[in-house]
Amino acid sequence: MALSSQLRRLLRSSASVSSPPSSILRATFCSSPSSSAPAPNPPHLSSIIGDDTEVSNVPPLTTPKLFISGLSRLTTDEKLKNTFAPFGQLLEAKVIADRISGRSKGFGFVRYATLEEAENARQGMNAKFLDGWVIFVDPAKPRQQKPAPQPDTDSSHTGFTSNKTVGWCG
Repeated sequence: MALSSQLRRLLRSSASVSSPPSSILRATFCSSPSSSAPAPNPPHLSSIIGDDTEVSNVPPLTTPKLFISGLSRLTTDEKLKNTFAPFGQLLEAKVIADRISGRSKGFGFVRYATLEEAENARQGMNAKFLDGWVIFVDPAKPRQQKPAPQPDTDSSHTGFTSNKTVGWCG
């Protein structure tokens, strides 16, 4: 269901760009790729996707921090900052990287000074291309607290852990 929602958002935002929706729909839904002539009467976008109720129901912003998904592995903190800076006073732009390899995990966060700036950035950059990839901008959710580690009940009183393996391979 989330994939169809993202496809709807992508098609809706692409329809507002200068290219007509028929070219997008032709590339996606047409069975003959050799025809380059535009459709005589392009179908209305909502007639193919359905009504726009799901598309327009985006959650309201409660925090000026945004979650950016779909980032390229080549996107850096600096590139993310430069991309989102025109929408307002950017306080933070961070691409999340793997601890071991140092490569991007494909998502990141940006934080603005006000909710209005964050909303402008969400509307302006959602389903747009960055480094050749389509990115999605959503409100950031609060971080979940990890449960405290449970004490090991199998260890002896001297601090040694017993091995419960039975048998020997040799």
